Amino acid sequence: MTDLVLENLSVGTLDDASLTVAGGQVVCLSGPSGSGKSRLLRAVADLEPHGGGVSLGDAVQLDVPAHQWRSRVVMVPADSQWWFDEVGGHFPDDAASRLPSALGFPPEVMGWSVNRLSSGERQRLALWRALVLEPEALLLDEPTANLDNDSTEAIESWLLEEIRRRRIAVLWVAHDPGQIHRVADTHYRIRGTTLERVHGSD
Repeated sequence: MTDLVLENLSVGTLDDASLTVAGGQVVCLSGPSGSGKSRLLRAVADLEPHGGGVSLGDAVQLDVPAHQWRSRVVMVPADSQWWFDEVGGHFPDDAASRLPSALGFPPEVMGWSVNRLSSGERQRLALWRALVLEPEALLLDEPTANLDNDSTEAIESWLLEEIRRRRIAVLWVAHDPGQIHRVADTHYRIRGTTLERVHGSD
């Protein structure tokens, strides 16, 4: 089990953000639009310059080459990026045989064109693509924003099962109070320039 630790992290207008995400736990992050939630995730993923420190177990972000860090601390942005024409180009050869039923895709999805995917389908596949990398920490930026209610709850259940089983430390940006209540072990909110723990969410 590996903890993800933010210590006095500063990015954008956010200052001195400190929190610990234990392996197998979900910390939800909320706040007004434009408050810096996505920038915070990008800083943790070493995708944006920032002050303060981030560590994963014994590994300190500053001491690890960026590409190696991002193979261990994997970010799933709100709008996923796709580089190849076919879905399967983004996955290992055996991914079709391991495709979780909770995603709602047939194995043939690996042969589909990315262009035929809806935003919700891309979002679901981006989550699987991240988990295939066997991350130690996951940074999820509103990972169910493009899904309907039924799909959202199915994906939440599947994700939580994977997170607990693999002992992944997860920082999950969410805006829906219902979702935060369902998935969060701890909840922090950005208020102005500070990160505050919301009590009563545990």
